[in-house]
Amino acid sequence: MNGGEIIGLLGMLLLVGSWVPQTVETIRKRHCPLNLEFILIYVLAASFLTVYSYIIRDWIFFTLNFLSAFQSAVNLFVKLRY
Repeated sequence: MNGGEIIGLLGMLLLVGSWVPQTVETIRKRHCPLNLEFILIYVLAASFLTVYSYIIRDWIFFTLNFLSAFQSAVNLFVKLRY
């Protein structure tokens, strides 16, 4: 693993990690305080970027976007369900 990959991995962990407290709180309280339009756009954008990063075979970018899409989709589900 080279220096660029390490920096990318650290960035990915920080970005994905920033969603964890919000997602855990959303699941626990069954309430998502985030704006619905924001969540919809974020899920869609992260999903497109997941597909793109798969196509270009960038696994750090793929993992980042997949996990971001998943965590924001959880928030979206709770927002729509409750």
